[in-house]
Amino acid sequence: MNKVEDKLENVDEAKKEQLLKSFEEFKSYLAKKVEMGERLGLNEEQLAVAAEKVAGHLANKEEPRNAEEHLLNELWEVGTKEQQHHLAHMLVNLVKK
Repeated sequence: MNKVEDKLENVDEAKKEQLLKSFEEFKSYLAKKVEMGERLGLNEEQLAVAAEKVAGHLANKEEPRNAEEHLLNELWEVGTKEQQHHLAHMLVNLVKK
């Protein structure tokens, strides 16, 4: 999972802005990453752990850019570690539908 953290730290600023400007762009990006993880053999729990790392990174280092991101950020901030983990599972399920 250190690869996830390394990748997050090294995302090009222009690409990051493009991904975060719209929630649909973000969901599409996350869906592609979940699909790639599944092809690599990651199970639901491993995908959720990776999503949790992404969500934590966004909550700690990025300002929300749209209403959906604001809501997710607020939910993340008020949640316990267990609730954050459940939210990560929900995000994975959201992009898999």
